Amino acid sequence: MSWTDTIAGIEALEDLSLDPRLVSALEAEARHHKLPPLKLYTPSFRAYANEELKPCGRDAFPAFSVTGGACALNCDHCQAKILEPMIPTGDPAQFERTVRDMVRLRGLQGFLLSGGSNRRNEVPYDRYYPVVERLKRDFPHLRIGMHSGLLDRSRAQAMANAGVDVAMIDVIGADETIRAVYHLDRPVADFESTLAALCETRMQVVPHIVIGLHYGQLKGEANAVDIVARHPVVALVLVVVMPFYAPADKPFRTVPPEEAASVFVAARQRLHGVPVQLGCARPAGSHKMVTDAYAVMAGFDGIAYPAEGVVALARAIGRPVEQEHACCAISLNGRGGCA
Repeated sequence: MSWTDTIAGIEALEDLSLDPRLVSALEAEARHHKLPPLKLYTPSFRAYANEELKPCGRDAFPAFSVTGGACALNCDHCQAKILEPMIPTGDPAQFERTVRDMVRLRGLQGFLLSGGSNRRNEVPYDRYYPVVERLKRDFPHLRIGMHSGLLDRSRAQAMANAGVDVAMIDVIGADETIRAVYHLDRPVADFESTLAALCETRMQVVPHIVIGLHYGQLKGEANAVDIVARHPVVALVLVVVMPFYAPADKPFRTVPPEEAASVFVAARQRLHGVPVQLGCARPAGSHKMVTDAYAVMAGFDGIAYPAEGVVALARAIGRPVEQEHACCAISLNGRGGCA
């Protein structure tokens, strides 16, 4: 049975419009490369429900923001909205007490530490490094991830010395996008130098690329993939820009799933042996279902907050499925917070 026929037989996907030529091309490619097992990530950053997967509570793998909901850049694609579901933690001492309580009372296995940027795309983590170091000393099982922002070698090493396990950085491939969307006067080279500095430490480095970051147009994604391919990263996470976050006077085009899939295929082919995953952010509804289906067929190693039908599709084309209650960039190797 062809993959097109397979999709037509899955109730959640049967009414979707997928490009039959693209589906056939992905199927042909899969004949030459055995598709890996698929990990489905359901961290507790936000509410999530799916009939094919088990639910997980808010405290299974939380995200904390050191700036609450504030971000000085206020980038056009985000407007600081991604910080809203995170637990605000403006005081390091309170943050430490909260994490220790979660470990003791709820069996916490890990967390993400994030926050808004200053005008140079730097996140104010310095006051939190001693806390992270103590938490890692007392609870060595904790998996700790951080969004780095832009930094130099000394600050990258400070992250590593504190005990951070996984560092994440958005890689942007076009200077024009950095200026227009990020409101930031920094070149593409600064993003690559940050990636290089992180990769020189013992931390696992998982860069992210936002497809359609330039107001929904593809601009610089191919260059961003090339940048990532030049460095020893442990995985790449792709996300798709979500237009509803944008300000009314700077609307974003919705990236068609087929355009997103072109980046999926390029990344999967360019990063040989490196896991490629679909992260939390992408447009909702039928768009998400089509996008996720393409990611499954393109051989992505993981998908965060998968759409309905993903489990059925993966199994139908011979891909075993595993669920983890963790951020897709911070795999807990099966030690998720929910049974």
